[in-house]
Amino acid sequence: MRYDAVVFDNDGVLTTPTRHEALRRAMRAAYDEVGVSTPTDDHIETLMRPDVSSLRGLANEHGVDVETLWAARERAAIDAQLTELREGRKTLYDDVSTLESLSRPRAIVSNNQHETIENIVDHFDLEGFDPWYGREPTLEGIERKKPAPHYLERTIDEMGATEPLYVGDSWVDVAVADALGIDSAFIRRDHRDGYDLGRYDVEPDYEIETLGELGEL
Repeated sequence: MRYDAVVFDNDGVLTTPTRHEALRRAMRAAYDEVGVSTPTDDHIETLMRPDVSSLRGLANEHGVDVETLWAARERAAIDAQLTELREGRKTLYDDVSTLESLSRPRAIVSNNQHETIENIVDHFDLEGFDPWYGREPTLEGIERKKPAPHYLERTIDEMGATEPLYVGDSWVDVAVADALGIDSAFIRRDHRDGYDLGRYDVEPDYEIETLGELGEL
């Protein structure tokens, strides 16, 4: 297949995943911001990756406005990840440098916040990725996360691509590519050792170990 563009997920593909403990601290800070001093472990974990229904449930249980809770959560997560970047704990993978040799247009589509992706692009001075999208810090942004195709479809349209390849490290990345009828490459980083895509009933077109393999595709 001759692809005319390559679109990348970010966390676990271009940059290392944000440390779980850093995100947990951010969730505690968000709860504290809205006056919830003792959230349970379950509530912390739910706030990390909620859907709109579970977020509303958290807000109702704690008697806070759902949009206020989400705004506090997003700000805390953005700030925590920026700190991780600046202190060198969230880094680029070494093989990102191999992408400079790709002759195809490149872009980023992530489920992380748009501001966080902007911080990453700025911090690492990433060039050649245009456009790049994360989700809006709104309830609509939650609903538009992959495997929903909203951001990826928007990116492909902006690039004018007809045969793009999407590169990710999660079942949602394979599923969103399938939803748009495009090919996907699953990169099996160390944190995906033993990760079974079959349990999610998805199958990528390729499985790679490094970004350096993309040139051969």
